[in-house]
Amino acid sequence: MSFASNFNPHSEQAAQRRDAMLARIAQLRALEERAAAASAQSAPVFHKRGQLLPRERVGLLLDPGAPWLPLCSLAGFLQDTKDPEKSVPGGGMLAGIGFIGGVRCMVVASDSGIEAGAIQARGLEKILRVQEMALENRLPFVHLVESAGANLMKYQVEGFVLGGGLFRNLARLSAAGLPVITVQHGSGTAGGAYMPGLSDIVIMVRGRSRAFLAGPPLLKAATGEIATEEELGGAEMHTSVSGLGEHLAEDDREALGLARDIVARTGWQTPQRPVATEPCFDAEDLLALMPPHHREPVDMREVMARITDGSDILEFKPLYGAATVCAQAHIGGHAVGIISNNGPIDVAGANKATHFIQWMCQLGHPIVYLQNTTGYMVGKDSEQAGMIKHGSKMIQAVTNATVPQITIQCGASFGAGNYGMCGRGYAPRFLFSWPNARTAVMGGEQAAKTMQIVAEAGMARKGIPTDTPEVQAQMKAQYDAIVQKFESQADAFHTSGLVLDDGVIDPRDTRAVLAFCLDTVAEAALRQPRAMQFGVARM
Repeated sequence: MSFASNFNPHSEQAAQRRDAMLARIAQLRALEERAAAASAQSAPVFHKRGQLLPRERVGLLLDPGAPWLPLCSLAGFLQDTKDPEKSVPGGGMLAGIGFIGGVRCMVVASDSGIEAGAIQARGLEKILRVQEMALENRLPFVHLVESAGANLMKYQVEGFVLGGGLFRNLARLSAAGLPVITVQHGSGTAGGAYMPGLSDIVIMVRGRSRAFLAGPPLLKAATGEIATEEELGGAEMHTSVSGLGEHLAEDDREALGLARDIVARTGWQTPQRPVATEPCFDAEDLLALMPPHHREPVDMREVMARITDGSDILEFKPLYGAATVCAQAHIGGHAVGIISNNGPIDVAGANKATHFIQWMCQLGHPIVYLQNTTGYMVGKDSEQAGMIKHGSKMIQAVTNATVPQITIQCGASFGAGNYGMCGRGYAPRFLFSWPNARTAVMGGEQAAKTMQIVAEAGMARKGIPTDTPEVQAQMKAQYDAIVQKFESQADAFHTSGLVLDDGVIDPRDTRAVLAFCLDTVAEAALRQPRAMQFGVARM
């Protein structure tokens, strides 16, 4: 049934919330533009070499006008430097899902305009994440490579060890029957040489592509042998002598054209999208629905009404466990179940959600989680009613659900509510955050107050007075430090910088993002890749 909205988009409260959200969106776009601008500073060098910049390569590879879902654009934010005015996000690479020759693909490109494409710590996590997404959603993996490899000046042994997973995933993708196609735009040294080595098809560019286990400096240092880059790993050598490359292109444009042709010839064209009707309410309202500080209640059905087809929502057990909202609807023509929160998850809400998840699994409908909760209900009554065991049932249902699950962090994501609402640790197919979202084990003030109570109890046991000016000052300093620590880490830009989501999105784009993701999982269910015992071995 069509939802009857009570939201007034013209109220003073709505205007304040809208301004706060727009300010956060402006910060998000500025960070994304900072990465693009940093890469573009290398344009004179690239153009002098006859090369395209990384974003130009991606633009030419993708079908004009087709949808493109960027992923993890804030990866590495505040990890290269703690100064938010100087940190460059992105992890040294571009990634997203788009269409090449009509085929939905996972695309990754080295951002070689920044530090010559050297793999950054969070960049490694980013590529590992998108490789898993490609595997789970049965997407061909197209990699535009030009990387200086690991930055030896910032070497960390864990990066070397965990980096092996990148190559393992290429082998897994190929063995699963998912094409792995690499365009080698520039260098691939040492471990980077295994990126083309573990690809099904490799396209190289004359005079620019390089792939060797040891470049001339390392070779001379290790063995004393002297050789040129072309002799060791040039494009002509690899396409005519070693057999590492299948195709030799004259420049970046021709290489990308070959990649498009190869992908189109897989015959994996995307099926027609289902018919969908637009919501009855304006997506602009999503800017003004959420308070910036999460202390004011929100009816998350108002959000559902602005992202679902025709705003047609069938609520499940609306009178039972009312703070947990479960509903059936369609998004982009796909039947879905939606779970959200109008408050803490109580015993009835946990039981209701568990029942609903099982119902969706029986129907085969994907589940969309719209997170906005301070967690599971605490207190004597809740504990005696079995909150732990009922919350555990919900977590078991989320963990073992047999349908795709997609999570949007719209507001608060605190405590075990993050788990029960399919947070990152529960491996949703996709997880995106709104700019105002907050993620933490608890709120900063609650954490600070908890530690203050513990400290005061400890001093009381030791007979230390707590009301002296000195102790009060220490307690205040500890309180403020804990609040600052929790609040800074809870911020959506910070968590996204740690690759704890798949990207921060404009709330107005939520319906489009969900529809794209639902198209992707529906297409994955229809695809029948020809899995093999091993990946395609290079001959």
